[in-house]
Amino acid sequence: MADFYDNRWVRQIVDLQHADGSWGYFHSLGQFTKTRPITTEQALRRLYILGLTKADEPIDRALGYMNDCLLGRRQPPDRREKVLNWDAFQAHMLAAWIRLFVPNDPIALAVARMWAEITALSFQNENFDEAIYAAEYRKRIPILHTGERMIRLPQFYMVNLLKGLLDETTEAWFIGHIISNADGIYYVYASKIAEPPGAFASRKTSFYLAALEQITGYSCASGKLGFAKEWLVRHRDENGEWDLGAPAKDGVYFPLSDSWRKPEDRKRDCTIRVEKLLKALGGI
Repeated sequence: MADFYDNRWVRQIVDLQHADGSWGYFHSLGQFTKTRPITTEQALRRLYILGLTKADEPIDRALGYMNDCLLGRRQPPDRREKVLNWDAFQAHMLAAWIRLFVPNDPIALAVARMWAEITALSFQNENFDEAIYAAEYRKRIPILHTGERMIRLPQFYMVNLLKGLLDETTEAWFIGHIISNADGIYYVYASKIAEPPGAFASRKTSFYLAALEQITGYSCASGKLGFAKEWLVRHRDENGEWDLGAPAKDGVYFPLSDSWRKPEDRKRDCTIRVEKLLKALGGI
């Protein structure tokens, strides 16, 4: 952990962590105060991107908090939304974050396996069947409020929740469904993944990389994302580096280094990220 404390972004986030291991609200936006300037999942996402793991004390504390919430020992202070079954949403959200850091956590796995079962039953000969999904969903998750919508597949939590739990065929169908979804991966990227951004040096490309990063870890990722690998290679500069430009700095995925005042620091951060992604996809 000592090396990470040399990073100003890590220090800022860790200094805000509460005694219970959270950062206040878990998911709900728009309820910030001076003592709660970020949500728990915003903190976790940034720390994960900066390289912290379960071995680091702030993450270990946060995992303890999330497990307590998943077991009902604690209750996040978020407002219980009525647009969906909040208990089911909260459980799948917590389990996804836990599995991101501890893939074999038994409590999170129990939640993930239920969703893997629903997902597997919902694909028929490669095609996602909305009616089957709705039927299987409602067998397990009751309607609590009039007009309540279902939790959808193409979103951040589900993509991370199901890693390693689908058989080879279903996994390929599921990832194909995610890549071809017109609205990308909810909470991460709002355009079709099968169509890379027109301008490489942009904030949109940073979010596009984030979508690709969610898919890594699936055994079919390298084969399914061959087009994206080729696109990335085409955008290397003459020095073998990548540069997404100053607008890519968003305080979430970038920067990695303390500052982008120097263009070489920005290029180094961008290159580190793209090289890591390419390696996860089997290399160039």
